[in-house]
Amino acid sequence: MPELPEVETVRKTLNRIVQGNVIKDVTIRYENIIQYPKEVEAFRMNIIGQRIEHLDRKGKFLIFYLTDYSLISHLRMEGKYAIFESGEPYDKHTHVIFHFEDGTDLRYKDVRKFGTMHLYQKGEEFQLPPLNKLGPEPMDEEFTASYLYERCQKTTRVIKNVLLDQTIVAGLGNIYVDEALFRSGIYPTTPAQALSLTDCTKLREQIIATLTDAIKAGGTTIRSYLNSLGEIGLFQLQLYVYGQTGKPCKHCGTFIEKTKVGGRGTHYCPTCQKVRK
Repeated sequence: MPELPEVETVRKTLNRIVQGNVIKDVTIRYENIIQYPKEVEAFRMNIIGQRIEHLDRKGKFLIFYLTDYSLISHLRMEGKYAIFESGEPYDKHTHVIFHFEDGTDLRYKDVRKFGTMHLYQKGEEFQLPPLNKLGPEPMDEEFTASYLYERCQKTTRVIKNVLLDQTIVAGLGNIYVDEALFRSGIYPTTPAQALSLTDCTKLREQIIATLTDAIKAGGTTIRSYLNSLGEIGLFQLQLYVYGQTGKPCKHCGTFIEKTKVGGRGTHYCPTCQKVRK
């Protein structure tokens, strides 16, 4: 699933190529992607004539700010946007097509059909699902070491599962949680309550550093993920543990191991990330 750095890369790319375009019509080929309004025709009629003013992002969600509405798009596992000339053939995985007045299309493709779209009146987007349930982003002022420490003290879960909880911190997924925990020297199944304020200070710093490095590299390309111009991210060249099972740790030479935490594949170095007694 694209995480914060990948979605941020998509946001920047789309902002360059669709900002200012006016939506002439919308073709919806798979209605389940439209979550709100439930009436697909209402979604279509409300969006016709709207100009794309700019794109923003919250966690893993893209936000298209239109003239009067906010379109919230979640890419989920395999969702992708791409620009085509109107009239070009589309494949079976193209599910929503925004037709622009300039003769181009913005097409949403999704092999697994897990993506979602919500259309709200501008100003309502953070008061309603799905954005109203999200915690702060790692770069937000609210995401302090004290905030992270307090949330860790209130749960019996292990730290990996806490960081994957989007209501606690928005935008982190499997890749960047594994990488940030490695950089912090914290074993993934450490009980969150066992972390000190000093631990949380370092973890917060490494989460931000990991995401910053990933954004600069255009995100991580895992399997079929590409940005909206078909470009690959390069952060996979900087990964320490994720996807590195059986390879020597770049810090100590110990072979990277993989286990499951909360059903998620989890990568770690058994030397650099000590189990706490």
